[in-house]
Amino acid sequence: MTEQIRAFNELMTQAGNYLESKHAYSGNTVGAYRRGWQRLREFMVSNGIHHYDQKVEEQFLHNEFEVRKGRKLSKQEQFLVNGTRKLTEFQNTGQIKVPNLPPAKAPLVFNGVLGEAIVRFLDYKRIEERLSTIRLHCYKRCLFRFLEYCNKNKVHAIKDIDLAVLLKYINTLDCGKTVVVPVLSTLRGFIKYLFKQGLLMVDFSKGIPKYRIVDQPKLPSTYSKGEIEKLIASVERSSPIGKRNYAIILLAARLGLRASDIARLKFTNLHWDTSTIEIEQVKTGIELILPLLPDVGNAIIDYLKYGRAKSEEACIFLSERPPYSYFTSSNVVTHIVQRAYIKAGINIKGRRYGPRSLRHSLGFRMLEESTVLPVISEVLGHKSTESTRYYLRIDLKSMQQCILEVPPVSPDFYLQKGGTFYD
Repeated sequence: MTEQIRAFNELMTQAGNYLESKHAYSGNTVGAYRRGWQRLREFMVSNGIHHYDQKVEEQFLHNEFEVRKGRKLSKQEQFLVNGTRKLTEFQNTGQIKVPNLPPAKAPLVFNGVLGEAIVRFLDYKRIEERLSTIRLHCYKRCLFRFLEYCNKNKVHAIKDIDLAVLLKYINTLDCGKTVVVPVLSTLRGFIKYLFKQGLLMVDFSKGIPKYRIVDQPKLPSTYSKGEIEKLIASVERSSPIGKRNYAIILLAARLGLRASDIARLKFTNLHWDTSTIEIEQVKTGIELILPLLPDVGNAIIDYLKYGRAKSEEACIFLSERPPYSYFTSSNVVTHIVQRAYIKAGINIKGRRYGPRSLRHSLGFRMLEESTVLPVISEVLGHKSTESTRYYLRIDLKSMQQCILEVPPVSPDFYLQKGGTFYD
């Protein structure tokens, strides 16, 4: 299955890159599409589907929404449907079509010598670089704003544009980072175009500042050791469902397994002779070997003996109702953990409370115990330590060891040169 997972991962990557490069979709939007495609990947792995096509798309959407369509779906559900169809379209045609932008309410008119140069620049981008309609619309709006500024400040000739004019214009921009970045990029490209065309003697584009966006991942939601133990202890273990849920929560809390890996855990993954669990991770396709801890092993045995319905199904965990099938989605595992948090009365305000929080809490506790990053990466099944490094931002105990004491300031400092600081 590794090759199939890699092929599907490559399809997701290419489709996301296409939306960003060809249609100027934002990183947040493409990220939301990719999360939907990951759910689709989990569905394929859980159902033993090796190759993706339109038939698989239909099966996935039917599994998610059954007969509900159109207005009966929430906006988030419609987004998932739309993203799935985009992926199918990209696989079939190598491209994704999007509706053209509606016509602007007020047409943007580019007058004067500078306006004519902007029009030629836009034609160059459209013909030579084959920019999409959406990207051209963005370029047009950005340069129209610059033209308005030049007209207002009586900068009518191209030769009158210099670095001072550009910096003064940039200083007037009062917008968020998602707007500043394309404005500066478009302006830089236009000024470079004017220089190459011989309309400017100096390439002032090099003086246009770059606006760097550094997006830090959100801090993971973690819970203390006491809260995790309270969660585990709160699980009712007398019923078959309770035995199943207890084993699932232990796998997430003790071993840090992802919900997708728990949902598709099979008997062949349990190696009792070596006391290990050996799986191929759904998300990465990388093999992972973890110790089968005594409490985890006992919980699984208890479920298999006294909780699991009689079935020839290869997956360990089954649904609670007939026909007692395997979990078709990792959402089942997520909901089990979430309900357990609520039932245990743990404060979840402002924190995520699914299987991922148990995984993050395990990584955080290992950091507190001074476990080195490579070991944590190996336990959590990360591709590299880079994926683990962002846990360092929540390791306040280690950060406190790096704090330097501030030396006291001599009173003479405030009296130097006759106490000029107070003048």
